Amino acid sequence: MRLGAVARKEWIQLRRDVRSMILAFVLPMFLLLFFGYAIRWDIRDIPLAVLDQDGSPQSRELVEAFEASGYFSVKERPGAAREVADLLARGTVRAALIIPPGFAVDLAAAAGSGGEAGGAAGTDRSAPVQLLLDGSDANTATISLGYADAIVARYSSRVLLQGREVVLPVRAEPRVWYNPTLESANMIVPALVAVIMSIIAAMLTALTISREWERGTMEQLASTPVHRLEVVLGKLIPYLGIGAVDVSIAVAAGILVFGVPFRGSVLLLGALTLLFLIGALGVGMFISATLKSQVLATQAAIVATYLPALLLSGFLFDIASMPVVLRGITYIVPARYYVAVTRGIFLKGVGADVLWVQGLFMALFAAVGLGLATRMFRKEIG
Repeated sequence: MRLGAVARKEWIQLRRDVRSMILAFVLPMFLLLFFGYAIRWDIRDIPLAVLDQDGSPQSRELVEAFEASGYFSVKERPGAAREVADLLARGTVRAALIIPPGFAVDLAAAAGSGGEAGGAAGTDRSAPVQLLLDGSDANTATISLGYADAIVARYSSRVLLQGREVVLPVRAEPRVWYNPTLESANMIVPALVAVIMSIIAAMLTALTISREWERGTMEQLASTPVHRLEVVLGKLIPYLGIGAVDVSIAVAAGILVFGVPFRGSVLLLGALTLLFLIGALGVGMFISATLKSQVLATQAAIVATYLPALLLSGFLFDIASMPVVLRGITYIVPARYYVAVTRGIFLKGVGADVLWVQGLFMALFAAVGLGLATRMFRKEIG
């Protein structure tokens, strides 16, 4: 069978190319482990400077509340307000808690007036403290502010109640679905599979046809009666198998190494993965057939897959918050659909009734990728 002969020839070539084998099997696992451990949105031990100008048991109790939370770690205790700005500027700390003189007196007055009937006499009484945040890292600053607000609110409630039991008329009982512990790895690792395979698949096949031209073996291929579609499919089959193996190993690593739950169907993930890989591999072959140079094809594959998969797939940034123009561009980024597939199957356990839209778009993308690769491939020498 001619298709099988082309596939066998491509596998033999690939097996003899050490660099391609490293790219096919070693690099995906390295990227998964590297980015899986490197990208973290769980913020702990935020470096905190404390300027306690009151020195009272109450102020020390507030500082202890920050330390006991596990979110803040007191690194510096400056002696004057002017030292705080220098610590923030140097990046020694990310936040600074300033407790003014008279904090304990104000706190006692606020707690006493707050306990009066209706709290009318104490509605404007408070014990202010200042929290300075390093806004150069807006994400850390925003999360730090949320942590600090919660710590101060809990401390204030404890002071105001003074040990009394109070039943609130409305009580919120939050439940976090799909990722109860809010672990970053549970969100990052499934999407990493999509991003990494977008890049690796396109880079692998970007070398196939261009390699034939550079090695001078295209003349032999052109002299055979094999149809150009058979050439494209024959060259694609070995890489499709490699991609399936890479995804399988990545899924196993996500479950065993990072502890990501897998709640969905393995068969559904496998079927949608094949659609995604065919499209990604087809893009690489289209680039390879168009440029006919391994160096140019590799560079073009990186540009065409890396940035879109990283920035426009929903992996790092929420698509709904992007400008309208960029949201429109994301519809032609296949990684967008595969990210939704991996997160949906891993974390939510959803089925084909939910993911059929993503499957439809990936099937369309696969057809377009193969069509472009076949159209651009020419057996003629000239």
